[in-house]
Amino acid sequence: MGGPTPAPSLTIEIGAATGVGPTAMAAFDAALRGLGVGEANLIRLSSVIPPRATLERTGRVRKPISWGDRLYCVYAVQHANEPGASAAAGIGWVLRDDHSGAGLFVEHEAETAEQVSDLIRSSLTDMTRHRPERFGPVHLCTTETASDGDPACALVLAAYHTVPWGPR
Repeated sequence: MGGPTPAPSLTIEIGAATGVGPTAMAAFDAALRGLGVGEANLIRLSSVIPPRATLERTGRVRKPISWGDRLYCVYAVQHANEPGASAAAGIGWVLRDDHSGAGLFVEHEAETAEQVSDLIRSSLTDMTRHRPERFGPVHLCTTETASDGDPACALVLAAYHTVPWGPR
């Protein structure tokens, strides 16, 4: 008979949103709700994409989330609090070129999406240079917003998996 059963694949959904509110926290909440994850408890992960992962760009996270579920994720968030100030956030990723689905994420924040993109490319170039595996091209998801007087938030999030606290 065969060896061990391979682990099921993981779909990681990547989306971006912006939000505005009377406070920076309210703007962050608006961005979370815009992505469809406003009722989840975020558990921030470091930047490793496990083997057999599939990455999908989405407008909203489609994973089922019940009130208070744990959402394992990588995210970048930046705030603009003064009128005319801008905020940008982004996640970049590379996948190993062995078709395993494994790879690396990196998240950055700055004032503009161009600055974020430059930071992401620089980080991933260095991170892959110091590993023995070979990696494919850099992929990006960025967003940018500006404050019109109310606090604004730029958010990019990669949603790995949700877990309830008890039986559903």
